[in-house]
Amino acid sequence: MFTGIITAIGTIRETRDQGDLRAIIECPYDPAHMAIGASIACSGVCLTVVERGGAAGDAWFAVDISGETISRTAQGQWTAGRKLNLEQALKLGDELGGHIVTGHVDAVGRVASREEIGGSLHVKITAPAEIAPYIATKGSITVDGVSLTVNALDDHADGSCDFHLNLIPHTADVTTLGALREGDAVNLEIDVLARYLQRLQSLRG
Repeated sequence: MFTGIITAIGTIRETRDQGDLRAIIECPYDPAHMAIGASIACSGVCLTVVERGGAAGDAWFAVDISGETISRTAQGQWTAGRKLNLEQALKLGDELGGHIVTGHVDAVGRVASREEIGGSLHVKITAPAEIAPYIATKGSITVDGVSLTVNALDDHADGSCDFHLNLIPHTADVTTLGALREGDAVNLEIDVLARYLQRLQSLRG
């Protein structure tokens, strides 16, 4: 489990096709605190550490990414040079500063617009119809691994929706979200309570 509070930005140094895709990710973590088999959320995707090395502040870790994961996450995300929002798994007693995040991507959204307003960054993201009913104004959503609050919502006739976010300068600076541009694809995870509601409704149907 994660909180959606990003603790570092990593960079994919290289990728190798080994059946699954193996990615080597550079990060400022201490490798002594990254156990083999541990989970790290990489732009909202829970992945398992299979190798690690380097030194504190200049470390790296390796993960294996299945074809299924690649098909369900933002296009072009798993390429050399790509920046990723990183969060290590929540430990018992850690502060829950965001909301409960599983690291399972529900859908890929797309940035509809971005605008600087009063020092903050206003971003509008289009979500597909399959998750639109589970996004609510003032509710939580995870965008590329970042826990955020939905400020407003616009529903469309085709079942999709646009949701609006306000990113304060700190959030824009310490995550990859400050670099988002119109048309960019992003990983979306609905709130865990909405996920269970989705399952209950599907069973009733």
